[in-house]
Amino acid sequence: MKADIHPEYKETKFSCACGEKFTTFSTIGGDVHVEICSKCHPFFTGKQKLVDTAGRIDKFNRRYGRETT
Repeated sequence: MKADIHPEYKETKFSCACGEKFTTFSTIGGDVHVEICSKCHPFFTGKQKLVDTAGRIDKFNRRYGRETT
């Protein structure tokens, strides 16, 4: 590795909106707030969260004649 071209590697504290907190090393450093982490992300939990913004799913179902379950 060349000297003086790499960023400093610091301890970083991450906190998620779900309440999970963990510490790792990153070039960011300090405290970082994230909206989603591995404890609450659907890929890792196996649970899908369906966010219906302004009834878009209902509007789609009405338009194409689908029944909601």
